[in-house]
Amino acid sequence: MAPTHCPYCALQCAMTLHRDGAGVRAEAGPGGLCQKGWRAPELLGHPGRLRSPLVRDRDGHLRPAGWEEALDRVAAAVERTQATHGRDAVALFGGGGLTNEKAYMLGKFARVALRTSTIDYNGRFCMSSAAAAGIRAFGIDRGLPFPLTDLATAGTVLLMGGNVAETMPPLLRHLAPRNLIVADPRLTATAKLAALHLQTTPGTDLALANGLLHIVLAEGLADAEYIEAHTTGFEAVRASVAAYYPARVEQLTGVPIADLFATARLLAEGETSYILSARGAEQHAKGTDTVTALINLALALGLPGVRGGYGCVTGQGNGQGGREHGQKADQLPGYRKIDDPDARRHVAGVWGVSPDSLPGPGPSAYELLDSLGVSTKALLVFGSNPVVSAPRAAHVESRIRSLDFLAVADLVLSETADLADVVLPTAQWAEEDGTMTNLEGRVIRRRALTQPPEGVRTDLDVLSGLAARFGHTTGFSTSPREVFAELRRASAGGVADYSGISYERIEAEGGIFWPCPSEDHPGTPRLFGGGVFGTPDGRARFTAVEHRPAAEEPCADYPLYLTTGRVLGQYQSGAQTRRITPGEGFVELHPDLAARLGIVEGEFVEVTSRRGSAVAQARLSPDIRPDTVFMPFHWPGAARANSATNDALDPVSRMPEFKICAVRVSAAQGSVAAA
Repeated sequence: MAPTHCPYCALQCAMTLHRDGAGVRAEAGPGGLCQKGWRAPELLGHPGRLRSPLVRDRDGHLRPAGWEEALDRVAAAVERTQATHGRDAVALFGGGGLTNEKAYMLGKFARVALRTSTIDYNGRFCMSSAAAAGIRAFGIDRGLPFPLTDLATAGTVLLMGGNVAETMPPLLRHLAPRNLIVADPRLTATAKLAALHLQTTPGTDLALANGLLHIVLAEGLADAEYIEAHTTGFEAVRASVAAYYPARVEQLTGVPIADLFATARLLAEGETSYILSARGAEQHAKGTDTVTALINLALALGLPGVRGGYGCVTGQGNGQGGREHGQKADQLPGYRKIDDPDARRHVAGVWGVSPDSLPGPGPSAYELLDSLGVSTKALLVFGSNPVVSAPRAAHVESRIRSLDFLAVADLVLSETADLADVVLPTAQWAEEDGTMTNLEGRVIRRRALTQPPEGVRTDLDVLSGLAARFGHTTGFSTSPREVFAELRRASAGGVADYSGISYERIEAEGGIFWPCPSEDHPGTPRLFGGGVFGTPDGRARFTAVEHRPAAEEPCADYPLYLTTGRVLGQYQSGAQTRRITPGEGFVELHPDLAARLGIVEGEFVEVTSRRGSAVAQARLSPDIRPDTVFMPFHWPGAARANSATNDALDPVSRMPEFKICAVRVSAAQGSVAAA
């Protein structure tokens, strides 16, 4: 028996694993599990998991190999690439599902063993816009700066761009439908539960937030005392939202004026109110400004730290911890900035190297992928599948194919691993110990039920074996407990301070919220108590932001919006969940649009943007706007939705504009549909 947590989303629902004959069975904890969690143990013995390293021979085929040969090949390729093209020509691409220990060690491996600045991770595609906005306003980024259970007693919850009924169903137990408002272009399963659905035009969440703030100010609903005591920059925001009068916002967003007023009043009148954002509001080239507008609204209502607040519904299992400890291009452990001299001195001291030896900031995730085969010649991937999950995916795939060398560490032969020169089989969540940090900022334990199969190693083993080949025979432990002890020292004094957290305390207390700067500190379930923020003066910052069109709006040639998202049975690129629940991609479109295009239910249709096309069966639904089509992004091949999505980047967070692009839709031709 092993008490642990689900391997998928950032809820990290508790579960207990039991041996059940030759297999493993999951028992739900008090929070329950969704179908992905219940079925996760099926992947442990799945015939599709990797059980031996693979290397590509001269004939172009992957063949089984021993670990020494595989690691030697990786090390030789790295050394050859760096000798010819420089240190930064070797890149690492990590994942938001890696444990804190693995994320920490991956960042250390990049900066100490390889001394490359070219490292980032797929969490850049998750909540980087919310993180940037949180730092801008509060001086700190933690997905939810309050425990999830606080939502259960909320007077009002406004959820912007999230469909938690499908992406993380157990979260619904913390939401009261009578108090829930959902903003989404689709009448999703979550929106159907809500008291009020704001069916926005795609890409207009910023205008909606500014319009709500306009009403709050015009109706005298703002908390003037809170604004005066706890914030700066309000007057500039007041002036900027004056132009967002209800009739204009209705025209921009498609949300009726009456619903705008109802939303503003419900948020103002609730004893506690919470404003939450998810990927639908954040995965835009203006995502940081959109979240900033939501935070402005929360501040004007006097919510953060006093009677509710703003929070981000994190997506990936360790999306929070994964960016706190070093696999993000601009950060060192403890959420320190890599270009901060004091941060460099502290972390270099823990690592036993000179601060001057540490590289500086590197490119963001998409920019890293776009550089492959050009300035970046070799890539090591851990726990990510960018061939399916990256925007403008056909272009990213072509860039990956142009590399001199690719190594992928994963537990299955993902679409990205299938292109690799070396594939390294890694352990699953039930076969390793470690810690995760969930969407609340609560550090929890992952516990192994069993050892990895023969021929499979943990990511820590892989990194240790590679580091030794570059002359680092110490400092890269394979023990999660030892790595976490070093992480504690490296994070000490940082924004995300884990120094007071230990495995023993997590066991005894059921998880600890950071920051926790000492072993006698209780942890920090709620940030901003009394309206004191993480900025130098302790005040939250209002920032004026303006709505602007999407990077790509519909036109005569591409007259429709495409938006993407997840479905109940799948997770992220689907590399794991598709092996348990195969399913298939689809294109959701309104019956009126289908009739106009001559498309019928179940017919294969082609969705085409300026970047590429995807083909899947039509699914007709009145729950989507007639000017919008929706595709889930879990499937590869012809149904790969990200073949069409836009790689335009947010100027602050470097988040790609996944959630909106201009497309045309037509019946697929026979050969295209067959693909």
